[in-house]
Amino acid sequence: MIFLWAFIIGGAICVFGQICFDVFKMDPAHTMTLLVVLGAAFDGLGLYDPLIKFAGAGATVPITSFGNSLVHGALQELQSNGWIGVITGIFEVTSAGISAAIIFSFLAAVFVKPKG
Repeated sequence: MIFLWAFIIGGAICVFGQICFDVFKMDPAHTMTLLVVLGAAFDGLGLYDPLIKFAGAGATVPITSFGNSLVHGALQELQSNGWIGVITGIFEVTSAGISAAIIFSFLAAVFVKPKG
């Protein structure tokens, strides 16, 4: 049953993103930013962790999970290290994802010739 809920919740997040493209005519950068901010807001309100427990990968795979990770790390480090933890917590939790994005973007730029 967890696979069905993961599919439904993950699909609903993706459908929302597609609606942003098609109906609201948002470009990919604005849509991605909106989804990250919504994930961060849901975590700040305490709603994203229950969604992860309910839907598993359906909530952790989409880009909304990145916003969740940013806020989650910042709030954890704020409690343990004070205000400086807000900055360090963001990078502590998301550094692997950010590093992977930089490395794979570099590799794509080196090995893929753009059309033009």
